[in-house]
Amino acid sequence: MNLKDLKYLVALADTGHFGRAAERTFVSQPTLSAQLKKLEQFLGVKLVERQPKKVQLTEAGKQIVVHARRMLDEANQIVALGLNSTDPLSGKLKIALIPTIGPYLLPRVMQKIRKALPHLGLMLYEHQTDGLLKRLHDGEIDMGILALPAALDGLESRALYKECFTLAVPNGNILADKSTVKVQDLKDQTLLLLEDGHCLRDQALEVRVDVREAEDFRATSLETLRQMVVAGLGITLLPELAVDSPFGSQRGLTVRHFAKPAPMRTVGAVWRKSSTRTAAIFAVCDVLAEVMAVRKR
Repeated sequence: MNLKDLKYLVALADTGHFGRAAERTFVSQPTLSAQLKKLEQFLGVKLVERQPKKVQLTEAGKQIVVHARRMLDEANQIVALGLNSTDPLSGKLKIALIPTIGPYLLPRVMQKIRKALPHLGLMLYEHQTDGLLKRLHDGEIDMGILALPAALDGLESRALYKECFTLAVPNGNILADKSTVKVQDLKDQTLLLLEDGHCLRDQALEVRVDVREAEDFRATSLETLRQMVVAGLGITLLPELAVDSPFGSQRGLTVRHFAKPAPMRTVGAVWRKSSTRTAAIFAVCDVLAEVMAVRKR
């Protein structure tokens, strides 16, 4: 048994497909299948149920995958410790961002990060909050950027910046005539929200007053929400960075800021308490916080 065999098994557990698992681990499908059979022979237990057009792990396989993830994470930690002993700000750092932050934050900060940390390579992913936290616990990523507070069992966190919400309305909406709006002004409006699983949906529900949620519509992205507002189907809340994007002032859409105190969210970083990449994580956090602080001035 070796670490590569465990990587193959974990990849198969994640993808549920021999072909996709082979692609993820950069081997041919016959090689991956053969190595897993050898692993089964070595352990003396069947790990995979092979059925036409369907692959699933046996109960023993599922239990072994849990331990395999831990072993692979420990192996990665050993490699990271070796790299950190020479240059803690080099190597790869895997960062995941939630969809309502990533597309709007990354264009603002990537050049600054590359300039400040030229030897650090960022591998970027996008996941909703629950998936991000799971991958963080499983060791698949080193750091997450999401809205706080979040479930932080075994994790550390750091607030990076605060972001106000704005209100997006169709041009013909009565609220478009106001210079600023109050939360109470949303009364009797139809509110368009993201689908379940997005933390921004929960945050929007916290600030609403007496609005009607559109029962027959759930968006998968902020850009879909924006287009539905333009079509006159309702109003929505947009984070400030999303408004400052190239699409923020598109035709048919009016964006209004809330009067103080405006509803807002805190965006922060999370990482495992046991992480060996804290030096790199702290350095990235410092750049992010500095860039966003300058933006507020």
